[in-house]
Amino acid sequence: MKPPRKLHIKSYGCQMNVYDAQRMADTLTPEGFVETANVDDADLVILNTCHIREKASEKVYSELGRLRTIKEEAARNGRQVSIAVAGCVAQAEGQEIIRRAPAVDVVVGPQSYHHLPQLLVHAKRHGRALETEFPVEDKFGFLPPPQPQAIRARGISAFVTVQEGCDKFCSFCVVPYTRGAELSRPVARIVDDVRRLTDAGVREITLIGQNVNAYHGEGPDGRIWSLGKLLYHLAELPGIARLRYSTSHPRDVDQTLIEAHRDLPALMPFVHLPVQSGSDRILAAMNRKHSADDYRRVVDRFRAARQDIAFSSDFIVGFPGESREDFAATLALVTQIGYAAAYSFKYSPRPGTPAADLQETVSAAEMDERLVRLQGLIDSQQSAFNQAAIGRTVDVLFERAARNPGQMVGRTAYLQPAHVMASPDIVGRVLPVTIESLERYSLLGTLAPSAHARPSSPLHTGA
Repeated sequence: MKPPRKLHIKSYGCQMNVYDAQRMADTLTPEGFVETANVDDADLVILNTCHIREKASEKVYSELGRLRTIKEEAARNGRQVSIAVAGCVAQAEGQEIIRRAPAVDVVVGPQSYHHLPQLLVHAKRHGRALETEFPVEDKFGFLPPPQPQAIRARGISAFVTVQEGCDKFCSFCVVPYTRGAELSRPVARIVDDVRRLTDAGVREITLIGQNVNAYHGEGPDGRIWSLGKLLYHLAELPGIARLRYSTSHPRDVDQTLIEAHRDLPALMPFVHLPVQSGSDRILAAMNRKHSADDYRRVVDRFRAARQDIAFSSDFIVGFPGESREDFAATLALVTQIGYAAAYSFKYSPRPGTPAADLQETVSAAEMDERLVRLQGLIDSQQSAFNQAAIGRTVDVLFERAARNPGQMVGRTAYLQPAHVMASPDIVGRVLPVTIESLERYSLLGTLAPSAHARPSSPLHTGA
């Protein structure tokens, strides 16, 4: 019997990439690969790349330089190491990777990683392999199911892809070009995935997609189901303690999704709803297809359905043409909404997107200054949101042992880490915790004597 080959995957970027990395490992398990955390031990190294952030390509080439050294050292010791580049940088720059990085054996786009076993064989027999076409078949139908032991090793929370691609074509975004058009998986296949996960001990499911609330998959009744209807169905499955979804677009929030937040205790009251800017002029330049007031009305609809709901968001500062007045409108929107958390970035052009052809009008120094101001406001809101939990009893889903001896850590409905002194047998259980103090972004507390508790009032911190 051959010894197992070792696989190391380094994944960058979004939740979708985390999920894709896991599914790549599942695809290669039948080929005799087992995962290793040590890149120096690996027989196959996969860089699962992201093209969203600034200098993404440069980071990939820098990492490939280090991997080339590892590969050459292994060859001198008589061991063959293969290198693959997957994900969105692979999709966007496949030919360039082949040209610039001769140590790479396989380049595969995010829609084709189910072909990894065949590509690795091709590379071994015939030389380097490149596949960045969008395949006709649905890759999910070709992926082997994850093994129960692999699921258990990944913890009590899991991602399930329900939708891929995007048809919105925001002017700054590469997703339509690297992930393709919107594609929704049939409900039956999603249910199969969720049941497999819960049977192996998963307690929290996060449905993911580039534009997850644009979900329009075929239901078991032959009709097209929305994300809200899918959530109602999944909430009835045994074993699920919590449901989440990410990432949403404001234009695709329908009434069924709002009602799901009103009706389903398992659906967490925390919504990631990117807006990018508070200026209508910049939103139009970004091709976001909604106004700042449209966004506010969507938030109001959520809050009317469930008072304790909270939000996170994404923001870009320094988009071409952004004036001081435009940036002030963003600050005003953040102040009005009041976020539990948010991600903010300086604009950087992505090659091939319409915004890449626009003249940049905001200096680097001004971008830095605006980002500091925006992040300061967001941090103050997040701090106030966390402080509001002190003295309250909140439900926590416990995930694992913490770093401190005898301490366990889990997450609240709002993804806040919460630490208590307790035994390991609470992992996988949702228990009430009385919050006593705050340490940076983590909540510290004690297990409450009652069997169940929820936040008694909204944790909204905005105006």
